[in-house]
Amino acid sequence: MSKAKAERIPVKDLYAKAEKIYPRQVHGFFSRLRILTVFLLLGIYYIVPWLTWDDRQAILLDLPARKFHLFGITFWPQDFVYLTLLLVICAVGLFLFTAFAGRLWCGYACPQTVWTQTFIWIEEFVEGNRNARIRLDKKPWGPEKLLKKTAKHTLWILFALFTGYTFVGYFSPIRELWDGILAFSLGPWEWFWIGLYSLATYGNAGRLREQVCLYMCPYARFQSAMFDKDTLIISYDEERGEERGKRKRNADYKADGLGDCIDCKQCVHVCPTGIDIRDGLQYECIACAACIDVCDDVMDQMGYDKGLIKYTTEHSEKGKSTHILRPRTFLYTSLFMGLIATFFFLIATRTPLDVNVIRDRNNLFNETFSGEIQNTYQLKVLNMSQVANDYELKINGYQTSQIDGPTKFTIDAGGVLTLPLRVSIDADELEKRSNDIYFEITTLNDSQDTYIAKGKFLGPKKEK
Repeated sequence: MSKAKAERIPVKDLYAKAEKIYPRQVHGFFSRLRILTVFLLLGIYYIVPWLTWDDRQAILLDLPARKFHLFGITFWPQDFVYLTLLLVICAVGLFLFTAFAGRLWCGYACPQTVWTQTFIWIEEFVEGNRNARIRLDKKPWGPEKLLKKTAKHTLWILFALFTGYTFVGYFSPIRELWDGILAFSLGPWEWFWIGLYSLATYGNAGRLREQVCLYMCPYARFQSAMFDKDTLIISYDEERGEERGKRKRNADYKADGLGDCIDCKQCVHVCPTGIDIRDGLQYECIACAACIDVCDDVMDQMGYDKGLIKYTTEHSEKGKSTHILRPRTFLYTSLFMGLIATFFFLIATRTPLDVNVIRDRNNLFNETFSGEIQNTYQLKVLNMSQVANDYELKINGYQTSQIDGPTKFTIDAGGVLTLPLRVSIDADELEKRSNDIYFEITTLNDSQDTYIAKGKFLGPKKEK
């Protein structure tokens, strides 16, 4: 190919730079609801680590000590089943709410949505409204632009650092963490996680924003598996709105063949992901309902009925009745409520004592001079309650059992006690070579709770 011919071939970029989105603030019912949700969730996140319970931090996930304090309950690694069940409950709850109301989680409660909205508020506070931000970005660099951009990013970084500090405060005592920051005495991991979480907050909520929802979040890709024609979605009434066109407020637009949509594009300007809801349901829509609020406001100004853009269902759009109770939602609701009931039942009946029975494998058994069979054990007893307790140990199920070792002992809150024991049982009571033995531990406080730990007791082979 000649050089001249090659120069005439147009060159196309394989990568198109994403256009910056300038979402406009909107006022309305759903906007107020979203603001309330943002303040509620941020308030919980930032305030909870500062709450105290019995002279300690109310919620503290103490990884080095392997203790997870949640108000009046302390969980241990042995309680991993509760965390697993809680995660399953959250997943089923997400499926349930999605089946009912679509991407309700994305629009109101997702951390990406909550923190992005906060960063947008900061940006609007410094740089002004949507039009002012667009004009500022188009301006050449000068003192005003430099000052505003510096102020915005400074506030973003400070807010992100406070977010990272609070996050680490769930794992290290938050008051001690603050003292360590002032004295520059934190450990490397604490500095690392504060920096990483701050960077993630600044990057995701300040820089990437809608790109996290569009390209990184998997939920948008598989949400269709949880949708059906009775799922609540945000939709534009095409039959009522088309043909679009601009007109004066009191004009007889229907005589000109126009619909209710005045093509003001306000629904696009307020969308945090930059889509046009009039193009139909799209996976980029996070169901924040900002387009509903702004469209209702425009309809009010024009003197038209509200609801050109609204929450609806596919069945409702086609004139069919919407069914809230259907096999999908019934299954999700039953499973969700059943899991919650199971979780609270397990918490209510949780045993705040963990006993690990370790039999001496180097010595199967001994026979005493009096003809009894003796096995050697180590009992590792963990007091998982938040107070010290006195305990008494017994053997359950054998009339001739004797314990050579401590039978009454005290364990501090969160303490572990190792008990070396020798247990003797009359050979006539042993029915086979390997027998079940039950160690019964009773608390000597007002509750008188009893815990049973199972082990194996070995004896001589029985003659047939």
